[in-house]
Amino acid sequence: MVQNKNTIKHNRLDAFLASVQKKDIPDLVLIYGESFLAKQAFKTLSSFLLGNDNNQFALETLEGGSVSMGDIIEQVSTFSLLVSKKIVTIKNAPLFQTHQKNQEFSFSPSDLDRLIDFIEKGIPENHYLILTTAQVDKRKKIYKKIADKGLIIDCSVAQGAKKADLDEQRFVLQSITDQILSKSRKSLDNKAFHALVELTGFNLDLLSQNLEKLIAYSGKAKIISFADVNAVVKRDKKDPIFNLTNAVMVKDVKNALFYLDSLFNEGFHPLQILKSFENLIRKLILVKCLTQKFYKNNKIHLKTLNFNSFKLSVLPKIIHHDKQTKIIIEDREKYLSKEDSNKKTKIVNDLFLAPNPQNSYPVFQIFQKSENFSLNELNQALIFFSDLDYRLKSTSFDAKTAIENFIIKICSKGGFERDTEKY
Repeated sequence: MVQNKNTIKHNRLDAFLASVQKKDIPDLVLIYGESFLAKQAFKTLSSFLLGNDNNQFALETLEGGSVSMGDIIEQVSTFSLLVSKKIVTIKNAPLFQTHQKNQEFSFSPSDLDRLIDFIEKGIPENHYLILTTAQVDKRKKIYKKIADKGLIIDCSVAQGAKKADLDEQRFVLQSITDQILSKSRKSLDNKAFHALVELTGFNLDLLSQNLEKLIAYSGKAKIISFADVNAVVKRDKKDPIFNLTNAVMVKDVKNALFYLDSLFNEGFHPLQILKSFENLIRKLILVKCLTQKFYKNNKIHLKTLNFNSFKLSVLPKIIHHDKQTKIIIEDREKYLSKEDSNKKTKIVNDLFLAPNPQNSYPVFQIFQKSENFSLNELNQALIFFSDLDYRLKSTSFDAKTAIENFIIKICSKGGFERDTEKY
């Protein structure tokens, strides 16, 4: 076994494996972090360990949320006559979650103690236990035990909006792009890469899918162009407005004014833009109110909260809120239908913070960015919008200038803390 236990970043795994013998790889491995990178790390590691014996009989995959600790230990301990090596993988292993009310996790503290005892006694020769999870808690006994006895592969990527975080995200996006394209001996020109990133965001699964489309579309061409990206990667009509609202959420007045100008040049109606802003402000107000409700006197620092911690500690509360909201809306619809059989109500999506919990990163972003605004500032902005909406519908005046003034005001420090300016 490797005497000096390692914690390896995903981008250094290949170099690490090239420097060691198969027999020197610990029989216990923890892979955590971004799901796409974690899948890559597992594939690389398992291929290295199995070599020519890489077949279905050597791999046993279990789902962490539905398997007992007894089953895991039994699977790792059971020998197979068909293969010389065996890898048991526990996907999404609930190693670090804390038991919360109305939530159930498959691994209790006694389960983890049992796993620690099993690790301490030793895993059978040529058998490997690989655990994957979204996040870790380095304070936990199980983490310390794995760090002591095994190998840890860190596939985490900074999710913040600081320059260093964005640089790391861009590096990962570029690396994955180069990796996928190199298999087809293709490359992206710089303009095409920036366009692809703008359309994809930090979503490695989507990035991979779009790159495969571009490889097929570009045919024999060695360089994938901006025109290829523009033709293959569909741009939703909401994207330009999203760029504008996103710039406002980080109080980037320069880019916000640039995107606003682009929208007017593309023929977007002022009321369409105004409605997007209004929806954003309403959602930010809802986020601020819910955050205060969730944590009351215990202040949560959303800007420093990483995505994985958000999914564990905040997202369940959001999902619960959305469920309660749905019940209230459904009850209201039943009442109205009794009063008027012809009356149909439309569910307002703005009342739901996580309409698609499986895609929770946009929810995480809006919670983080809500800290750029005070509740009073947002309430004042909403009052301003009501007035501006009325003026746009009832009078003839320069809508673009009015919206520009709004952007400057909302992006200024304490801009709406002062009395609302009338245009």
